[in-house]
Amino acid sequence: MIVEMVNRFYGKVRQHPSLGPIFDGAIGDKWAEHLPKMYRFWSSVLNSSGLYSGNPMRAHMTLTQTVEPEDFGHWLVLFRETLDELFSADDADFIFEKAERIAESLSLGMFYNPASIHARINA
Repeated sequence: MIVEMVNRFYGKVRQHPSLGPIFDGAIGDKWAEHLPKMYRFWSSVLNSSGLYSGNPMRAHMTLTQTVEPEDFGHWLVLFRETLDELFSADDADFIFEKAERIAESLSLGMFYNPASIHARINA
């Protein structure tokens, strides 16, 4: 099911008007390498399999010039849509909760800057 989830989700991502160009720019013609990495990532997240050993934050930090904070919202909408197509409501909720935490962590890592004027004004 993880393979089907990842394949279906990234099929949607690649067609999305704002996410597609971001992922195509980052991955290019290396989808055959990227998808198995995502299978291992989600297996590790959902099954504690330990198959994934990469550093998602480091990989995403290279994208701060092309990714906008709202892109995480688009990503989550497509992910939820995919989960609802494939899983029971309880399983979809469980997986989506993990995805929300991952998106929040990556977004904070990429865009949160406590030294920025915006952080000082909103404090």
